[in-house]
Amino acid sequence: MGNIRWGIVGCGDVTEVKSGPALQKADGSELVAVMRRTPHLAEDYARRHGVPRWSDDADAIIRADDIDVVYIATHPDTHLHYAERAAEAGKAVYVEKPMARSADECRRMQDACDRAGVPLWVAYYRRALPRFRKIKTLIDDGAIGDIRAVASRRYQRVRADAWQNTPGASGGGYFFDAACHTLDFLQFLFGPIEHVNGLASSHGAIGPLEDTVTASYRFADGVIGSGTWCFDSADDEDVTTVIGSAGTLSFSVSAHAPIRLVRRRQAQEYLIDDPAHAHLPLVQTIVDELRGRGTCPSTGRSALATAEAIDAILADVRSRTLDGSCTSPT
Repeated sequence: MGNIRWGIVGCGDVTEVKSGPALQKADGSELVAVMRRTPHLAEDYARRHGVPRWSDDADAIIRADDIDVVYIATHPDTHLHYAERAAEAGKAVYVEKPMARSADECRRMQDACDRAGVPLWVAYYRRALPRFRKIKTLIDDGAIGDIRAVASRRYQRVRADAWQNTPGASGGGYFFDAACHTLDFLQFLFGPIEHVNGLASSHGAIGPLEDTVTASYRFADGVIGSGTWCFDSADDEDVTTVIGSAGTLSFSVSAHAPIRLVRRRQAQEYLIDDPAHAHLPLVQTIVDELRGRGTCPSTGRSALATAEAIDAILADVRSRTLDGSCTSPT
C-alpha cells in the first residue's frame, strides 16, 4: 500500500507543532491539503508547512479523491458535524480531543463511522507517547506491586480569555478540555471507569463554566481513583500518583517532568523526553493500522468512555449553567 494521504479540516494552533508536522513525518504518511474558513490563514499555513493544497471549504478535503483520512482539528462544537460528513464520504476520521461536547455527540460520531464502515480515532496522544508508555510498562510489570488506588490533582492559574472557556464552543471549561487527558490515560492503564461521582463549581472568573472539580471513580479492574482540579488557582501544579502494594508511581500529565518511582522509601526517577511533535507516535499507529501493521490505541470507543465519565462528573454544574444547545456549522 502507498502512503496514507491526510487532509486537515481546521488548521489552527494545535496543528502548527503538535499534529500537522506529524502527518508529514510519520513513515508512510503525507499531508495533501488543509482547510480553514479564513482563506489567507489557510494559504499561509500551506505555504509555511509545504502543503500542496489549501482551501476555505471543508468539502475540498472531505470529498477529495486523493485523501484517505480527514483530521478534524476544529473546536469541539463542530466535531460531530464534520465527522458525520467525512464518514458519509467514506473517509477514515481522526478527531481532536475532547472528542465532542458530550457523550451523546460522541456516540453519534461513532455510529456514523460504523454505518459507513470507516475507522474513527481520537487524539488522546498520551496513549502512544514514550513517557506514558513507560508508566504503563512499569505498572504492568509490577514495579509497585498490585495497584490499590490512583489520585490526581491539578491546579492552574485562570485563563479567562481562552477559547476553552467559551460556552457552546468547547463543551465546558478548562477541566473539560484538560482533565480528559488524565481520565483517558487512566482508563488506558486500568480499564473503563465503571462508577463515577463528581462535584463541580464555578467561582465566576471564567464565567458560568466549571473552574473547580472533584471526582471519585472505580475502574473495571477494581482500582479506585479520585481527583481534584482547580483552574482558578494562585499556582500551577499537576501530579498523579498511582498507589500500589509495593510502592508509588507519580507523574505529570501536562508537564514535562520525571516519572518518580518510590519503593521501600527509595526513589528512582525516569526523565523521558517527548517528541517534538506530540501526535507523531499516535499518528504512526494510525498509519500502521491502515497499512495492516498494527492498531491505534485511541479509538472512538475508548474516547467515548472518557466522555461518559466527564458527563457524569459535570452533570450537576451543567444542569445549573448550560442549556445544552447544539449548533452545527454549514
